[in-house]
Amino acid sequence: MKISLAILSALLILCSAALADNSKAYKLPELRKQFLEASQDGKAGKEFYELLSNYEDGNPVVLAYRAVSEAIMAKHGWNPYFKMKHLQASAEIFEKAVKLDASNPEIRFLRFTVEHYVPRYLNMSKNLQDDKAKVIAGLQRHPKSGLSTEMARSIRDFLLTKDHCTEQEKQKLRSIPL
Repeated sequence: MKISLAILSALLILCSAALADNSKAYKLPELRKQFLEASQDGKAGKEFYELLSNYEDGNPVVLAYRAVSEAIMAKHGWNPYFKMKHLQASAEIFEKAVKLDASNPEIRFLRFTVEHYVPRYLNMSKNLQDDKAKVIAGLQRHPKSGLSTEMARSIRDFLLTKDHCTEQEKQKLRSIPL
């Protein structure tokens, strides 16, 4: 009886520890790498989506990556109905993430990247200017912004490419010591 009670207690402790904090399974450095892979490769995109599709915890940055996974499914899908469905889900999840942490530059950057590439005629890019301003402000506050130096550099480099920023914004970005 003592042995079975000890085994039952050990199993209960293991189960509760495994269920206690689901967000620990979502490590941000890993999600960042998976995001980059998923945005380039359809198979990796589906795996990224499956990894994050059931995430419901309160970490706003992980929630933003869940929103990105929806957008990636829209990118790699072929059916217009499902593309729109995923884009709408992405927008809704981003709204939740931003409400949880409106000043987080990583969340704002992720939403900016999605909205930047959504065709303008869909009218789903209403946060571009605000998000870009918050991202630039976050980069200017670095390292107090909460971004790692590596992430801050990646964001800055992305914003300096193509038509993401005006020339004045690019000058501001170039002056940030990272």
